[in-house]
Amino acid sequence: MNALAPVSQLGGVVLAVALAPLLAGWVAQCRAWLQSRSAPSLLLPYRTLRKLFRKDAALATQASPLFRATPYAVFGAMATAAAIIPSVTTDLPLARVADAIALVGLFATARMFIALAAMDIGTVFGSMGARREMMIGFLAEPALLMVLFNAFLMFGSTALPTIVKGTLDADGLTLHPSLAFAGVAFVMVLLAENARIPIDNPGTHLEVTMIHESMVLEYSARHLALIEWASWLKLFNYACIGFTLFVPWGIAPHTAGPSGLLLAIVWLLVKLAVAGAVLAVIETVSAKLRIFRAPEFLSMAFLLAVLGLLVHLLLQS
Repeated sequence: MNALAPVSQLGGVVLAVALAPLLAGWVAQCRAWLQSRSAPSLLLPYRTLRKLFRKDAALATQASPLFRATPYAVFGAMATAAAIIPSVTTDLPLARVADAIALVGLFATARMFIALAAMDIGTVFGSMGARREMMIGFLAEPALLMVLFNAFLMFGSTALPTIVKGTLDADGLTLHPSLAFAGVAFVMVLLAENARIPIDNPGTHLEVTMIHESMVLEYSARHLALIEWASWLKLFNYACIGFTLFVPWGIAPHTAGPSGLLLAIVWLLVKLAVAGAVLAVIETVSAKLRIFRAPEFLSMAFLLAVLGLLVHLLLQS
């Protein structure tokens, strides 16, 4: 382990927490440009957080301690997930004790907390959103695991730093057909898990279409700020999982010094800019699906990931 490893670990988490609102602002700006609208400021998410943190929180009289604790638990789960994903360097001490399976468990834990908190108040919208969120999670998590199993089989490990190291150590650029199927499936899971079009629309407040937004309607001030920040951090984490699995070039190895880490941060910014622009294009050219079509969408993602596994096994035999 490099002597800079603890610093790299802490710096990676701080960088993820700091850049997550910027990625959300970039996606919103790209969508506005593509739709010929006046683009919001890139710093609007930061200003939103500052405004919410300055306000006094209003809580429903029947809110339990679970409702109050959920924003902190969800934000903590997303920050911990950021510590496992090698977004800048592979020298992460926490990644040695928590692999990609634990990462999926953290996402599931955050989903469980926010769904329970949505039902805790007893409103119709909260319960409706919780049911829909759990349905999406029930279908998306197996698809995400199948995507990860493609990389696990290829590199013989469930640790994300080992997968990055295996790709970087390969001689030249090698295209794996199984990863092509897994890549398409991963993008579909990313859209569903992060409440993006075509599964959900983060900008809507129509009760017949809301999923994520209906679960957080009762939150305000610092609680709402943490929930929003955690959702942006989740999008950032998913983008970095995609970089780790499919485009790990630019991630610093464990032997890298300060200059190597700075270069890796520049690479990360470039990849985030491209990923944000691609996400904005997908959302602009897509229409939102009816909620009853979401199982078909995620079943297709699962089948594509399984197809990738079968292709890998056939080519290996």
